[in-house]
Amino acid sequence: MNPSSLRPFPIPVVALGPGSQGDDAPAYLAMPQGMQTFSAPYLPDNAAPDAVAAVLGLLGDFVGEAEKHGLNGGATLDLLDLPTSVRDLINQSLGFGEVSAFTTAPRHWRVQETAFAGFWRVLEVAEDGHLLSDRLETGAIPDVLITAMQACAGSELAAPDYPAGCMNAPALVEEIRMQAAAWQPAQAAHVINLSLLPVSEADLDTLYGWLGHREVSILSRGYGNCRITSTRLKNVWWVQYFNSMDVLILNSIEVGGMPEVALAAPEDFADSVDRLQEYLDMMAENA
Repeated sequence: MNPSSLRPFPIPVVALGPGSQGDDAPAYLAMPQGMQTFSAPYLPDNAAPDAVAAVLGLLGDFVGEAEKHGLNGGATLDLLDLPTSVRDLINQSLGFGEVSAFTTAPRHWRVQETAFAGFWRVLEVAEDGHLLSDRLETGAIPDVLITAMQACAGSELAAPDYPAGCMNAPALVEEIRMQAAAWQPAQAAHVINLSLLPVSEADLDTLYGWLGHREVSILSRGYGNCRITSTRLKNVWWVQYFNSMDVLILNSIEVGGMPEVALAAPEDFADSVDRLQEYLDMMAENA
């Protein structure tokens, strides 16, 4: 296994939290920056015929399973032990999409949407950087991200201390705690738009410190630059939108299973199945 043959997932975390940029900077969470943006798939001119044949067979069967089971079916294709030439051709064929993610606990997962919505590359990385697993899977979003949040967040979180200058933090904390305790799967998310509320810097600092920036980080470029992180409280997420200058323009807290902005839509998945099949047909014609 040669990990260097895989395209890296550039998902560094930089210091962008309160206090890191001076008194006049907007306060927001330290979040993943510079994740992989959209990259269309392509078929290299020098692809080896045996690699093309292998990819046609593997991806052809995978697309068939995906179409049969639908968006929630969870078709999977293990790539870890494939020859380097085949794996590289799959990388180039699937491209890179708009959503990237990583987890820091309890296991180290790296997730990258392909150019086909609802088709995901999912890797597990060991502490020393070696790949433990590498697969393609289908779904609205890989389950490993939700599992990591559920494993690391608590069902209850005691109220914080409220420093001088707090206005609405006590009411917001109680609303978040109540909604998190009451939320059930399949319910709509409860969204608290902090950008539309009268909140002070002390309120925001209190909420950031109380909820924290936890083990799941997601970047979605589908609707602008949207950064999502899990929190200390189960099913509670920070969802923050930034403009092209990386200035925070919408700051919200969502209580739910996974923020909708990160999810592949059923209609997009159906489109992806058709487009990927068309790509494979083109590959077969040019082989």
